Amino acid sequence: MAEKIVQVPDMVTVGELAQTLDLPVTKLVGELFKNGIVATINQRIDVETAQIIVEELGLEVQLVAEEIGPVARESRHELSDDAVERPPIVAVMGHVDHGKTTLLDAILDTKVQEGEAGGITQHISAYQTVRNGRSITLLDTPGHEAFAALRQHGATLTDVVIIVIAADDGVKPQTVEAIKFAESANAKIVVAITKSDKDTANVDRVKSQLASEYQMNPEEWGGDTVMVDVSAKTGHNLDKLLDMVLLVADMEELKADVDVPAEGIVIESHMETGKGPVVSMLVEHGELKPTQFVVSGTTYAKVRTLLDYAGRPLAVAGPATPATITGFKEIPSFGDRFIVAKNEKAARSLVEKNRLTQQHEAVHSRVTGSDLLRMMNKSDETQDINVVVRADVQGSLTSVTDSLKLMENDELNMRIISSGVGSISENDVRLAQSADAIVYGFNVQLPPSVKRMAMRTKVSVRIFKVIYELLDDMKEVMESKLAPEVVETPVGKLKVLGVFRTTRDSVICGGEVLSGKITPSTLARVVRGKTDVIAEVEVKHVQRQQQEAKEVFEGEQCGLELKTQGKLQILEGDRLELFTRELKARHL
Repeated sequence: MAEKIVQVPDMVTVGELAQTLDLPVTKLVGELFKNGIVATINQRIDVETAQIIVEELGLEVQLVAEEIGPVARESRHELSDDAVERPPIVAVMGHVDHGKTTLLDAILDTKVQEGEAGGITQHISAYQTVRNGRSITLLDTPGHEAFAALRQHGATLTDVVIIVIAADDGVKPQTVEAIKFAESANAKIVVAITKSDKDTANVDRVKSQLASEYQMNPEEWGGDTVMVDVSAKTGHNLDKLLDMVLLVADMEELKADVDVPAEGIVIESHMETGKGPVVSMLVEHGELKPTQFVVSGTTYAKVRTLLDYAGRPLAVAGPATPATITGFKEIPSFGDRFIVAKNEKAARSLVEKNRLTQQHEAVHSRVTGSDLLRMMNKSDETQDINVVVRADVQGSLTSVTDSLKLMENDELNMRIISSGVGSISENDVRLAQSADAIVYGFNVQLPPSVKRMAMRTKVSVRIFKVIYELLDDMKEVMESKLAPEVVETPVGKLKVLGVFRTTRDSVICGGEVLSGKITPSTLARVVRGKTDVIAEVEVKHVQRQQQEAKEVFEGEQCGLELKTQGKLQILEGDRLELFTRELKARHL
């Protein structure tokens, strides 16, 4: 029989492959493990690896990588025929200490030399510069909440990613993350090789690394990746970098509608004394103006002040323009969309609609703990354990993250929501707080300011120097999250000989002990006939010869007061099977 040909993406998750092949995920994971590949359901494997596993399983299937054409950029807004050209939105990303902020500072200083105000503040992450009369919006995304928000919302606002790589250090872990982000966002890439003025700089080594390991060939080598060596210190090639950004952006034909209610995304917000909520936004379409009503999630604002990135008043913020506004009733969330409402009544109506939607989602996702058995029944559902990991070197980081992932089981799913090399930062704490995560540090420092922030936000930060101690700690965390085992111990059996009184929530009856003993404060199943369990009750009091008794043994008779859930009809001849139930902590 001819092999069945199945097209799959060049990189496919184990879960997707199992679904495509109509196989249990566990079988696929087990086969990968046998071949030395430790993988989870969300792990990506290439087509070649997938084909080897398929052959090992004896399936008559040939996997081929599907050809992927150009992917259209996702857009929430259908452009009209009146759409106009807009500035490109550029995310500046790269490894820590490779000069992202210095590069941004130098670009904005260039603007100062041209007679315009500039500079970078500590409270806003979006800026604008001008090159040859054209605006360019720059997002300082690494480590910033807005980065996670933009990524979460499909990165539709990012057109170009400048990946900053230090010429004296080369490609690092966060550089790789930046490349992956740009590719997943379908954004154009421009590589800025910084610190090219240093004696230890080796620009060609960086280009060679990118070409051989990440298939990013520089244009001068016959490839299609724009790479510019720059120096923020001397200003070398800064103009060329901006020219390349504009050139790359021009190929995208970036447009936006102006004559529509303004909409966009919240990229930062904080409380400021005397001003209340101060919110940084990036306009996507329309024009944002003072006195307009803006809705974001479950809050709204009448725009009191509208400022540009440098704190100067703006009469209007058009498409791709970063703006800071005041006037919100409450702080909107990072990454939330915003839209301008017609008037305050419309704004309030939209906020109320959003609030009801949010409450509806919350109610339907809530898990109550009032019913013990219901909790036990949920033990077969997977719980997520969210973790942020920081380590001293890449090798240690890989060891820690791989070891943590190996600890997950059918009930507990290990989610490493962020990992990297270097000291624990305030951004790690913020991320951990929002995701209810634990921060693990391996051979790294915890700066005093970060420690204070962690204590203030009640985020658990745990630092270890021995990997086994770290894993033992995680084992304890996992065991605390395991649903406890319900242990039932039989106590005795009784035959009901008479029922004296029945009320809404209790029954007083009498009977003879068939086996074991009868004691108060135990549970009992009411059994009718041979096996029919009609109810579960609690034994409140036991009496023998009209006196309270702690124990009544086999062959003796006694009276019982039973607590019931609602009115219960117990009949002569029913049996009570008494037992105790306790929760026992489980161990891995």
